[in-house]
Amino acid sequence: MPRKNPFPILALLASLLAAGPAAAIEIIIDRGVKDPIPVAIVPFGWSQASSLPPMDLAAVITNDLARSGRFAAMDEPDLPQRPADFQDINFRDWRLLGMENLVIGRLNLTDTGDYVVDFRLVDVYKERQIAGFRIPTSEEQLRRTAHEISDIIYEKLIGVRGAFATRIVYITVNEKKDGTKKYTLQIADADGYNPQILLESTEPLLSPSWSPDGRKLAYVSFEGKNSAVYIQDILTGKREKIASNPGINSAPAWSPDGNSLALTLSKDGNPEIYILNLASRQFRRLTQSEAIDTEPAWANDGRTLAFTSDRGGGPQIYEVSVNGGQPRRLSFSGAYNARPRYSPDGRYLAVVNGEGGAYRIALLEWETGRMTVLTTSRLDESPSFAPNGHMIIYTTTGARGTALAAISTDGTVQQRLALQEGEVREPAWGPFLSR
Repeated sequence: MPRKNPFPILALLASLLAAGPAAAIEIIIDRGVKDPIPVAIVPFGWSQASSLPPMDLAAVITNDLARSGRFAAMDEPDLPQRPADFQDINFRDWRLLGMENLVIGRLNLTDTGDYVVDFRLVDVYKERQIAGFRIPTSEEQLRRTAHEISDIIYEKLIGVRGAFATRIVYITVNEKKDGTKKYTLQIADADGYNPQILLESTEPLLSPSWSPDGRKLAYVSFEGKNSAVYIQDILTGKREKIASNPGINSAPAWSPDGNSLALTLSKDGNPEIYILNLASRQFRRLTQSEAIDTEPAWANDGRTLAFTSDRGGGPQIYEVSVNGGQPRRLSFSGAYNARPRYSPDGRYLAVVNGEGGAYRIALLEWETGRMTVLTTSRLDESPSFAPNGHMIIYTTTGARGTALAAISTDGTVQQRLALQEGEVREPAWGPFLSR
């Protein structure tokens, strides 16, 4: 007889989800660091004085830094002056207000109709420039350019590359008036803007996973009344079914080089971890167990996979070489640990830790096995690291349904990502993008 599935993630294959239309996500800071870094972003000068600029770059940068929870960004009405050039800064005025860092810049329209953004990050007390860049861009790329400036500021002042110019993917579910559900696969900028619907379906969609270059997504669809794994090009919308075996086809995860997918298949009877070579379309079975093995995640060096298995009696995290062999158990704290995701530096895995009927996001230290629980809700799932490793996005379920949330890996910053209607599930934070 088939075994009863102990994993909520596989239970999803037979039930659930619920979502909404493409709408900007509102990011709300619930908790920030105790002593945020003071910073003021002055509205950028504009080369065409007779017209309004196409975008308020300073507002986007201010919102980015404020939402990170690590900066105290000055409100625009409180700015004592509005310099666009270094020589126009009255440092005394800014010091009197206790402002440590200042961002100034100019937006220039070129003869070709494109744009150039000049900006400077200035240390007010030392009266010197910390960073300064000249960035060619276009009107369509202005918002991303603002995010890139935020990334530079974050790196210079925090010491870690910023992730404002990245994207997230998620599943939404909306129940219609006739009781049927509409599922959508959506991507959006990391700040919730520019949401795009990539796929709509009346059947469940699950487990979106970014390719390393950020150009494709792998995901699970039930549109054929059975689970199948697809790969879809984000720009063109072209998609391809790459796994539709009898039984379970689920949990796709891209290898770091983009040449393979790890996934869970039950085509040979039991749910096991397989590796699919995308060039040859050949499947290679990696685990051999009577237990349920699922939710694979690649280590950053591409040499090992972490996964969830109940081979020890309950769901726990294991690691196995991509060449096969005996898996090694990684988690020992708590009766339930599932959905592993490696941090970018490989030192930790984000997991769902279950204890006392509550399921929370936790950090599992790879070397020591030490577990640190980060969240406090009763039902938190689907953790995914930002590409800089500073934040984890996840879903949380409460009285109002399921929504997105994010927490810093040190637990000091907590955010809620509110959708205007419907519920949202299965988030995944995309990689750094090249221009």
